[in-house]
Amino acid sequence: MPIISTIGRKSLKVRLLIAGIFILLIAGALTMLYPFLLMVSGSGKSAMDTPDMELIPRYLEDDNVLWAKYTEGLFNEKLGMLQQVYQNDTISFRKVTPPARPNAKLAEAWGQFITKTPLPETTYTIGFVKADVSKTVPRSLREFANEMQQRFDGNIENLNESLGTDFAGWNSFYLPLESYLLRRQIPIITPIGKLFTEFKARQPVDLRYYFSPEGFYKEYLRTQYGRDIKKYNQSHGTKYKSYSQVHLDRRAPTGPGRTEQELKDWEVFARSILNLLWIRTESNAAPLYRDYLQAKYTSIAGLNRNYGTKYTSFKQIPLIEIPPNEGLALSDWGTFIEGWIDPDTGKTYKLPLDMIRIDSVEFMFRDHLKATYGTLDKANAALGTNHTKWLDVTAPQEDFQYLAFKQQTGDIRWEFVTRNYLAVIDYIVLHGRGIINTAIYCVLAVLGALIVNPLAAYALSRYKPPSAYKVLLFLMLTMAFPPLVTMIPQFLMLREFGMLNTFWALILPGLANGYQIFLLKGFFDSLPKELYESAALDGAGEFRMFWQFTMALSKPILAVIALGAFNIAYANFMFALLICQDEKMWTLMVWLYQLQQKSGQGVIYASLILAAIPTFLMFAFTQNIIMRGIVVPVEK
Repeated sequence: MPIISTIGRKSLKVRLLIAGIFILLIAGALTMLYPFLLMVSGSGKSAMDTPDMELIPRYLEDDNVLWAKYTEGLFNEKLGMLQQVYQNDTISFRKVTPPARPNAKLAEAWGQFITKTPLPETTYTIGFVKADVSKTVPRSLREFANEMQQRFDGNIENLNESLGTDFAGWNSFYLPLESYLLRRQIPIITPIGKLFTEFKARQPVDLRYYFSPEGFYKEYLRTQYGRDIKKYNQSHGTKYKSYSQVHLDRRAPTGPGRTEQELKDWEVFARSILNLLWIRTESNAAPLYRDYLQAKYTSIAGLNRNYGTKYTSFKQIPLIEIPPNEGLALSDWGTFIEGWIDPDTGKTYKLPLDMIRIDSVEFMFRDHLKATYGTLDKANAALGTNHTKWLDVTAPQEDFQYLAFKQQTGDIRWEFVTRNYLAVIDYIVLHGRGIINTAIYCVLAVLGALIVNPLAAYALSRYKPPSAYKVLLFLMLTMAFPPLVTMIPQFLMLREFGMLNTFWALILPGLANGYQIFLLKGFFDSLPKELYESAALDGAGEFRMFWQFTMALSKPILAVIALGAFNIAYANFMFALLICQDEKMWTLMVWLYQLQQKSGQGVIYASLILAAIPTFLMFAFTQNIIMRGIVVPVEK
């Protein structure tokens, strides 16, 4: 019967009491649920939205926030690259906003240009390759790693041997981030670099961002003259309203309206800073280049010896059109552009300034529009623009990528929600034997707890030895010592027995549990004595009475014991790491700890949620048995 009768519940005081109990229970549930929901929300975070503390991440509801998060991944968490490509002054990814009025026609023209024009692979790279701040595994890196796993049958040693790499495992697989704007940056010419080049060429064009020498030039000017355009105007004698009006010229800026300081900036940038991949020259510079090589190497035999060539004279040496990726020829070409002084004669050999030409994707796009529309006026009319000169036409990468982004917001949200979980799963599956070791350990721990502890408790309860209470006191005293205190003696004993790095070392120290024996004895004492007497009269043996009567009637308490043994074994980290230092014997908790040391907040939260699932399933499996032991006796 209920504790409070139906009539009693009509009393105002009783109703207030019941309401208070429910309020306290709800408040207690919320104090547990709220942190959990925050952790679930945080499991989809990246560096951009880490400071946010909402139960529902803003990027799930707001497309503008999603766009900021998308650009963070698209530019591989490099804010400087976004500033150069989009040519803006955004101070952080959190401040990124969508373009106010994206030009669909100009974006379409850009899409046609990059699709139909055979641009070199060094002019662009793809997004979602690196996440050094968020410390997760982005989509493109994950897909490329999956391709490499299929190509080499999941064997990292085969990959290392074939491609000349030295990855410790698939979870340490990474790709260097491409950026070919600074002079010192050279293309990746390794075997794995070539495979990545093929991979990025197959990716959707909206995942690409093309390097912008013009944006890089503006960033260079800001480092020299500050971000305030007024300081730039004072230094150059110009009247620009903003840096958006400052452009990188294809050739040295001379003529009306151009200042001497602008010419100096352009020359320093072209000769010393900009990557040689973007520098071109005229054919009539060939004699000057050959004179430089002859002055440096004196004889054609000396040049052949250093270059590994077989020229018969300096006249056979071709003028470099596209710089090589490496080697002495690349170094000599860069020196010729910067200028080289002959130590013997003091003569300077330098590519004349009027022969230097910058050949960037922006200039190629302008040439494409010129060829398509003929004049700037026709281009403005067709594309809905109002440019006053061709230099004002910039690559509309922001508009193009934003319009493509609007078509796939659902897929992008799903990627951000799941990618940290995928990173954890990949780490767990590919790293050692963590899942197998943990499963074996937990099964053996549960079986051991359900065999050893009930046997000990049954002996104390059934036979009631004179020293039973002293034994129980001794067992309870084991709870007085924290596990950290007993860890070192246990380690020393296991080492003496030669059991380190074995399942025996994991199971034996916790096989008998004083508290569980005490708990089981109390439960066994409550079982009716008449049952055992009747069974003995019918000829039942001791083992049969233990197994068919005691164990069968003790399912609720055994479920509690099994749940506790599972939790102890599954959550065991410090002791498991101490006695099993061989990676082949590491359990799941040890691997997750290793993962968390090199991961961002989102991955850590995702790992905690995934790690909680087995415990939740175990509790769901045992709760009916436990509740039956509580409710059924009361009903009877």
